[in-house]
Amino acid sequence: HPGGEIGKRFLRVERLMHTGDDIPTVTPTTPSDAVVTTMSARGFGMTCVQHADGRVAGIVTDGDLRRHLSTPGGIVGKTAAELMTTDPQTIESTTLAVEALNLLERRRITSLLVVDTDGRLCGLLHLHDLWRTQLF
Repeated sequence: HPGGEIGKRFLRVERLMHTGDDIPTVTPTTPSDAVVTTMSARGFGMTCVQHADGRVAGIVTDGDLRRHLSTPGGIVGKTAAELMTTDPQTIESTTLAVEALNLLERRRITSLLVVDTDGRLCGLLHLHDLWRTQLF
């Protein structure tokens, strides 16, 4: 049955991911206070950093902020480009949800950026989205 246990194994990321305005995004030049505001408004514990053409530049996570806060100067006066991780984990929308879950667990992270073949952001998959499917 498609909605049952067997169907869950074939569920694709595109059916679970957040899109459009639901995705927290900033630009590389966004000041740190606006980065924190964006992160707090969406509740994912992260924000995507995007170039004007939609390509992913990086990601700023709660962990990135904590690491910067423990250094001299903290995050004051910094931009998203100075705070971000430049090589975030990404997946394609056609990836099976179970594969996405395995990647999240293996990397010990909570979010994956969903990108197209040109590296443009098209969605966000959070661990909680997978929990709701009862894949585990």
